[in-house]
Amino acid sequence: MVIEVAARSIGGLCSQVIRLVCADAPGVERSLEEVILRLACGLPLGTARLVDGAAGVLMLPIPTAGVLRAVDGVDQAARVVGVTGVTISVPAGESVAPLPEGDRYLGFIFARGETPIAVESALREAQSLLRVEIA
Repeated sequence: MVIEVAARSIGGLCSQVIRLVCADAPGVERSLEEVILRLACGLPLGTARLVDGAAGVLMLPIPTAGVLRAVDGVDQAARVVGVTGVTISVPAGESVAPLPEGDRYLGFIFARGETPIAVESALREAQSLLRVEIA
């Protein structure tokens, strides 16, 4: 019996912030998708817990409609303490529009830290380093 086709647990790249440790492999971090698939296949996991600390993702809004020319500062944003990744998901040359007219985000910034405040601070600092050029 098919229950659902092409389901996803959490939107797109955002699930990267959820990391779990399970009793069957105490030192191994697993993604949410891996845990879901292991459960669906009846594979052993034991109890699961979130990896210690705080984590967050900032979905980068598209500031104005037009054609994306460039996003500068990605390397600097990625070097902010606590930032674990910066992904720009719209290639240069694509037409973009801000929400609600648009249908996507410019990209994502991911961070981990000791506290939610530290994570939010890292995300905001990284965002401030990005320069978006839209014509």
